[in-house]
Amino acid sequence: MKPVTERRWTVREHDRETAERIARELSVDPFLARLLVNRGMADGAAAGRFLSSSLSDVSDPFLLKGMSEAVARLCAARTRGETVCVYGDYDVDGVTATALLIRFFRAVGIHCFFHIPNRFEEGYGLSEDGLRKVAERARVVVSVDCGVTAVVEAELCVSLGLDLIITDHHTPGPILPNACAVINPHQSGCSYPFKSLAGVGVAFNLMVALRGRLREEGTFVGGNEPNLREYLDLVALGTIADVVPLVGENRIFVKFGLRELTSASRVGVKALKEVAGVTGAVGCGAVGFRLAPRLNAAGRLEDATRGVELLLENELSRAATIAAELDESNAERQTIERQILADALARVQENPAMGGRKSIVLASDAWHSGVIGIVASRMVDLFHRPTVLIALQEGVGRGSGRSIPGFHLYDALDACAEHLVKFGGHRYAAGLSIDESTLESFVARFEEVSAGLLSADDLTPVLRVDAELSPHEVTAELADAVSLLEPFGAGNPEPLFVLRGMEIVQRWPIRGNHLKIRLAAAGHTFDAIGFNLAEKGAELSDAVAIAFTLGWNEWNGRKTLQLNLRDITNSGQVLDVC
Repeated sequence: MKPVTERRWTVREHDRETAERIARELSVDPFLARLLVNRGMADGAAAGRFLSSSLSDVSDPFLLKGMSEAVARLCAARTRGETVCVYGDYDVDGVTATALLIRFFRAVGIHCFFHIPNRFEEGYGLSEDGLRKVAERARVVVSVDCGVTAVVEAELCVSLGLDLIITDHHTPGPILPNACAVINPHQSGCSYPFKSLAGVGVAFNLMVALRGRLREEGTFVGGNEPNLREYLDLVALGTIADVVPLVGENRIFVKFGLRELTSASRVGVKALKEVAGVTGAVGCGAVGFRLAPRLNAAGRLEDATRGVELLLENELSRAATIAAELDESNAERQTIERQILADALARVQENPAMGGRKSIVLASDAWHSGVIGIVASRMVDLFHRPTVLIALQEGVGRGSGRSIPGFHLYDALDACAEHLVKFGGHRYAAGLSIDESTLESFVARFEEVSAGLLSADDLTPVLRVDAELSPHEVTAELADAVSLLEPFGAGNPEPLFVLRGMEIVQRWPIRGNHLKIRLAAAGHTFDAIGFNLAEKGAELSDAVAIAFTLGWNEWNGRKTLQLNLRDITNSGQVLDVC
C-alpha cells in the first residue's frame, strides 16, 4: 500500500437562482452569495444569520432533554451546601468543559471539585474506581464529554448514593444510563435543534440554563452575575480541538470565543499562548495546531489534571510553570508520535497483504496508547482509509480510530461489536478496547465492513472547489469577502479555488518538503506556498493548475496576497461537478 498522492477535484454545483436572491436580499457581492449557497444557505434569512453570527441566535438550553432536571438538582445542591464533582474526559474537549463548569460553580457558590480519569489506570469515561473515589467527597456527579454509555457505572452511582447528571455529545447506546438527568442532543426525544455540539458546548448550555434559573430566583440581585461571554474562550478551545462541524451554534461559540482567546484575559490562556508562541489575533489554526496540542499533551502521556489546573489558575507565575510543563510534554509527545508513525508506515508499506485492503488496522505492544489517535489521523491523511491503531499491554488492547467521508466509524465498530470489549465515539473518531485473543477476528471483520461500504472512488481524496477563477478575479477584495465566512473548520471549509494555465516563473528553496513559487498568467503574478508539495511540484511542467485558498503574507510590515496551495498538477486537470 502506497500513500495517496492524487486527488480528485470537483466543483461545487450551486443554485444560481438562490445565489442571486441572496445577493439581492442582503445587498452582498454575487460571488459571496455563491459561497454562501455552497455552505448550505437556502435563503437570505439563513445567510444573514450566518454572516451576523449573533449570540442571540443560540437556542434555548432548556430545549435539551434532561436540562430542567439537571438544573433543579444543581440548584438544590447549592441550597443544601452539597458538594458536586465534575467528572471529565482527558482530551481538550473534556478538560475545557471541566474547567468551565468548575469556574462557574465556584462563581455561583456551589461547592465543587473535579476528577479527570488517568488514561492508563482508569481508562475513558466513568469508571468504578473513579466513582468510588468521588463518592468519598461528593453527593452529585456531573459528567462532561462522557457518560452516555455508562449504564453499569450509573447503577454503581445509585448504590453509592451519588446523583448522576450526564452531559455528553457522543452517540448513545440502545439503553441510556439510569441517571438523575441525561443531557445529550443525540438522545431520542431531544428537541434541541442543533445536534453537533462538542462536549464543552453541552456543558456551556448547562451553565447558561443554570445561570438563568438562578437569576429567576434572585441570586444576583446584589450583583456578581457571571458574564457568560468570558467563558467562550474555553468553549472555542474544546470545540475546535474536537473537530466538530463549525456551523450553527458551534460557529457562533467559536467566533466569539476566538475574540476572548485573542484578548487572553484568563491567566492560564495567557501562559499557554506564550509557550506556544501565539501572538496577535488567534484563529482556528493557532488553536488546532499550537494551543490544543499542548493542553492535550499531559493527558496523552500522564495526567490531564494539569491542563485543568492551568485553566483554573489565577496566579501568573504558577500558570507559567504549568504551561512550561505542558510544553515539555508536548515535545515528548511529538517524539513518541514520530516513532509510532515510522513503525506504522513500515508495517503498511512493507506488507504485500495490505495492498488491496480498504482499511488499516495495526497493533503493537511497543506503542503508547495516549498517542495512537494522533498517528491514526496521520495515517488517514496519508492513505485515505479508515484506520484503527491499537496499543497492546498484557493481552489487552486500547485502540483509537479515525475515518474518511462516506464511512461512519462508530457504525462500523458497532458492526464489529462481538469482537470488542467496549467502544464509543462518532462518525470520524472513536476509541475501543479489545482482548488480544480476538484481534485477528476484529481485523478481518473491520476489513469486511470497509470493503462492503467503500468504493474505489471513496478511497481517492476529494478537493471540493468553490469556483474556477480567472487571474484578474484573484484580488484583495475577494480575500476580504472570503474572510466574512470565518471561522473556518470542519463543516465550514475555507473556500477553495482553482486557477489553470499558470506559469511557474520562480521557485524558492524552503526547508522541509514545502513548495514556494511565483506564478504568472494574463499579466498577473502571485506568490504561492504549498506545504508538503515540493516533491509533487518538482515533477510538473512550468504550466500548471492549482487548487488554493486565499491568505495574506506579512513580512517586514508589508502585507501581500498569498495563495495557499492545497494541490498542484498539470493544467489538464479535469474538474468534475458535485
